Amino acid sequence: MPPQPSSPHAPVREAWLAQVSEEILDPGLPIVDAHHHLWDRPGARYLFEEFLADTPSGHDVRATVFVQCRSMVRAAGPEALRPVGETEFVAGVAARSASGLYGPMRACAGIVAMADLMLGDAVTPVLEAHLLAAGGRLRGIRNSTAWHASEEVRSNPITPPPGLLMEPAFRRGVARLGGFGLSLDVWAYHTQLGEVIDLARALPGVTIVLDHCGGPLGVGPFARRREEVFRAWRADMLTLAACPNVVVKLGGLAMRVGGHDFDHAPLPPTSEQLASAWRPVIETCIELFGVARCMFESNFPVDKGMCAYPVLWNAFKRLTAGASGNDKGALFAGTAARVYRLFELPEGIAPDLSPRPTRHP
Repeated sequence: MPPQPSSPHAPVREAWLAQVSEEILDPGLPIVDAHHHLWDRPGARYLFEEFLADTPSGHDVRATVFVQCRSMVRAAGPEALRPVGETEFVAGVAARSASGLYGPMRACAGIVAMADLMLGDAVTPVLEAHLLAAGGRLRGIRNSTAWHASEEVRSNPITPPPGLLMEPAFRRGVARLGGFGLSLDVWAYHTQLGEVIDLARALPGVTIVLDHCGGPLGVGPFARRREEVFRAWRADMLTLAACPNVVVKLGGLAMRVGGHDFDHAPLPPTSEQLASAWRPVIETCIELFGVARCMFESNFPVDKGMCAYPVLWNAFKRLTAGASGNDKGALFAGTAARVYRLFELPEGIAPDLSPRPTRHP
């Protein structure tokens, strides 16, 4: 395997995470984890087995959505088709999970792949190759687009070029997604939300999934300016919410670029601490976009550097403790299942989103 760039994320420390254990809140609430990764990198292995070790935590995770992360990219062949190797790899994981041998959860039931949208109209054969490799599970495309001029603001091992979302060729590529019924996942910092707004308005027929709450930054030039960043972020999110083709993933807030440093403490955070830190952003997203356009995500293993899987989902449940059953159903499973069409799996298995009775010991 060729050498990988170093990760800008907090390293996962299992022994440190194990110091905090919590009772699972609302264990019968169905969950679709709308965003996670799988990879095998130097010092950072997180494949199906590692994911399976996290998910049976007591939370009722019914299905998951894999999002591209340059994993198992082909080492040879045409450059444009090399990311298809990642889809082949993930489709194999999904097939293992769909066998039922590893439990009822359907991992990678939806796949968000990488196809270079700067190819413009020429991206069509790449999308067709992904569709073939995905075995009916391809639901969207994501490119690396999170960019800031400061060297202190980094969340990707490979920094993308600036202004990608505004490039005419990129937008021609995005337009091609609509013809295949595919959505576009976008990871952008709050300083790029103006570009996302422009993109959403220019292509109203393409569903845009905004990752990680729209990326409010808290490092580099934004360190110790949380209130100022929040005001700017909220103003752009309010404008973006007027675009009906945009939905938001709630999560990704345990990345270092967000300015939190839970990983520096002797003990990992509790769900109460996470909920307190994340409440302004999560509640604002739900207020502006509504439950039908918001979905929770784990962003594992990236966020695992700062918190454990069961604690993360407990935090989300604390943040929605006052919501109705229908609203919780949408936020934790329904929106993700609808947006990523998880009821259309070719093997005929779709996650049952009806609540399960709570089991008592």
